[in-house]
Amino acid sequence: MKPLVVILGPTAVGKTSVGIQLCQKIHGEIVSGDSMLIYKDMNIGTAKPSLAERQHIPHHMIDLLNPSEAYNVAEFQAKATCCIEDIQQRGNIPILLGGTGLYVRAIVEGYQFCPASSNDTLRKQLQAEVDKYGNQYLWDKLNAIDPVTAKRLHFNDQRRIIRAIEVYQNTGAPLSSQYQADHNIPYDLALIGLTMPRELLYERINHRVDTMIESGLESEVRQLLDKGYHAEMVAMKGLGYRQMIGYIAGEYDLEYAVYLIKRDTRHFAKRQMTLFKKISGIAWFDVSKYLSVPALVEDIYMDIAGKICI
Repeated sequence: MKPLVVILGPTAVGKTSVGIQLCQKIHGEIVSGDSMLIYKDMNIGTAKPSLAERQHIPHHMIDLLNPSEAYNVAEFQAKATCCIEDIQQRGNIPILLGGTGLYVRAIVEGYQFCPASSNDTLRKQLQAEVDKYGNQYLWDKLNAIDPVTAKRLHFNDQRRIIRAIEVYQNTGAPLSSQYQADHNIPYDLALIGLTMPRELLYERINHRVDTMIESGLESEVRQLLDKGYHAEMVAMKGLGYRQMIGYIAGEYDLEYAVYLIKRDTRHFAKRQMTLFKKISGIAWFDVSKYLSVPALVEDIYMDIAGKICI
């Protein structure tokens, strides 16, 4: 089997710099496992690797869709698998750099997706119910038929909740059962996890958000709105974007918007770690114990070299 390196960890832990430096040591190419990096024109709020960072190391699964286009884990799996195979065929090593836990698991656990047809009538009915009774009502409805999926989704995530109910109504089976792992992975896997003490991670998240604001996040969101993208689009519900849209709409001031972004990002990081811990076989590295990224990368390299042929 051909090698696949996976580097995962919560937002702001330092995956990008580690991935780039590791690529330089093992002739690697990065495959993004982040659900937001797929979108064009969304650079600051997604902490997308800069053009300078991508200049010498090939990056895949970035800037493929417009913010108006929907995207899901099954589509990611299909596209990412093609990227991985192409990199391997060229004699390089793919490094899946992951922040979206479900996307990473779809690759490393070999999810088999059962397609479900759409039902526009049902979807409109569910939308009417949520408009009348609220988001919690719809979440409770999903929780009654598919508690596993309901637990994974925030009660404000209308689109995904409606889709999960739609899948159940169309197939008679909960969406959670559609994610079937066969574990017959065609890769020689090396799973690397990056972590650090929660307090330090939260400090880094807060600093990153401050940097985003200084770098022009508000301007980026205004430009997206000027292009016709709006708050109900999936991409515009991403961290940083939905909170900034609320500020631009006059719902609260900038200081509160920044507070919301920091708070929600910290909550997101916690959920990420909960999901990553469900993946077996990860070698965890505490970033805070290293004085430099090269020192960390060297230890990761030694761990990988003992597992796969590089």
